[in-house]
Amino acid sequence: MKLSLPQGPLNRALVIVLALAVLSTVGYIGYRLVVNPKCATGVKKATGNECVGVTDGSYVFNDDLRPVTARIKEENDSVAGKNPVTVALMIPLVSDQQAERREMVEQVQGAYLAQYRANRESGKQPPVRLVLANPGREYRDWRRVADQLVRSAADGKENLRAVAGINISITNSEAAVHYLTAEKGIPVVAGPMTADDIANSAADPRHYPGLARIAPSNSDQAGALAAYGAGIKPAETLVVEDTRENDNYLATLRTTFAKLTKGAPNAPETFESPTDFTQEGNLGNVFAQMVPDICSSAASTLFFAGRPVQLRLFLVALGNRKCNKPYTVITGSHASTLMVDQKFENNWDALTKSSGITVRYTALAHPDSWGEASTDGPGGTKGPTADLAALLRADDTKQPERIGPADRRDGRIIITYDAVTTAVAGIRKDVGESVAMPSLDDVTQSWRRLHGGNRVDGASGWICLDQYGNPHNKAVPIVHLDPAVRGAVLDTVAWPLGHAPDGNCSIGSEG
Repeated sequence: MKLSLPQGPLNRALVIVLALAVLSTVGYIGYRLVVNPKCATGVKKATGNECVGVTDGSYVFNDDLRPVTARIKEENDSVAGKNPVTVALMIPLVSDQQAERREMVEQVQGAYLAQYRANRESGKQPPVRLVLANPGREYRDWRRVADQLVRSAADGKENLRAVAGINISITNSEAAVHYLTAEKGIPVVAGPMTADDIANSAADPRHYPGLARIAPSNSDQAGALAAYGAGIKPAETLVVEDTRENDNYLATLRTTFAKLTKGAPNAPETFESPTDFTQEGNLGNVFAQMVPDICSSAASTLFFAGRPVQLRLFLVALGNRKCNKPYTVITGSHASTLMVDQKFENNWDALTKSSGITVRYTALAHPDSWGEASTDGPGGTKGPTADLAALLRADDTKQPERIGPADRRDGRIIITYDAVTTAVAGIRKDVGESVAMPSLDDVTQSWRRLHGGNRVDGASGWICLDQYGNPHNKAVPIVHLDPAVRGAVLDTVAWPLGHAPDGNCSIGSEG
């Protein structure tokens, strides 16, 4: 049977219209699948065509996360039907920057390892379900994701009881913490967040009710640095600072370094990074012009208040200096990013040029603080460090086949492992014969009891929360970047109060 097409100009026009309609439909479907792909259940398109939302591991936010996300899904499936409690890791999970993606992987790895260990602690209940909550780049879509978590907390099957993570100290993350704790009553355990002003205090003890922090604040790190570097003369110091606004980390570093360099003869050298601080802008040229002025000053110790991308550019410019003077650059904990920054991979020699540069910073955690060569003492113990190392070697969690390449040296696996471990400790504090599932308020109240004999023995050191939910006199590893090993080497463990806590981790009446 021969198919005959309609004849005549009108019929031909109709055929063409129908064909175009079909092609248009196919094209739209292709656009949806390729250019604008569907995200997943619980994960929706948001700012910048990015998938944001909450997943139990069914959805992978970026390919680097695929191995560890699969492990989370397996673990969540294994506790299904056992009345688990849900903990959410809330951090940005999509980035164009390789260094940021590496840090994301490490934090998710740390959270998963804490979940894995918690679910194998004999007799401990309830089991833990872990979800990944992506609030978008720079937490731009935090409100949408926070509302999903609020619904999860009210759901009797999901029973979300804590949000962990919160890894960047900026205005959006501060708004997310305030909304979750003060407006919705959801407990939060911040991970690598160090800004002084996203915390409860004696002056404002309930600004973030239910917030617990496990990393030393910038001012605590400064206290540890001051104790360690007591011999640094202000007359030989200079501050180099980023003046960009709406960044709590930068603001508190500027304040901290101003105190440490009081009496310095020169005003700070300033620059302003792009709004998206992962971008370089023209700062390579700015720093190249700044270096001759640094050379002509009497400074030998430079305090750098800036984010990692800007630190990298500054070190490269300083390495190319014409003056033959050695420098020590002291900065904050975010400097750990240089170890995973591929753009720094070919610039480690900046630290060995001329008379050399020593980059020293306060790390949030380091595996050697309580490693095999260390001695147990007040402030930390070897056991949790050994446990975490053993988890990375275990047959069913070992890297790289199972969770992807894992490196504890920059501290992010460790600090996120401790954040989730602390959340689980607080959740389980009230569970017993009469209480199978604590309320949100029960968990909030439990932060007040995580000190003394109830402290959390973290892989980053003892976590003893004061009455405001802040870590009391938390161990601060002082490290330097070693170009020979291309990593951070431990110098010492220092303390915000200038001395280690006593054996009971006692907290005075002042907090």
